[in-house]
Amino acid sequence: MEIRILRYFWTIAEEGSISKAADLLHITQPTLSRQLRELEEELETELFYREKKQLQLTEAGVFLKDRAEEILTLTDHTE
Repeated sequence: MEIRILRYFWTIAEEGSISKAADLLHITQPTLSRQLRELEEELETELFYREKKQLQLTEAGVFLKDRAEEILTLTDHTE
């Protein structure tokens, strides 16, 4: 798992929307959707409940968001 993908996931979780996260990250929505799908496949679990245009974190998603925030904070401080 790459730091970049963790940042993508964390941004999606914060925004609650792939399209809003894509705008903030300056990447296309299809690319971000694919990255999220690949992350869920790699982890073999769903990270979000998909409800219309809104995303809600699953229990696994909440756990990963907390860990991602710690990792991203450490990475930013290290750089």
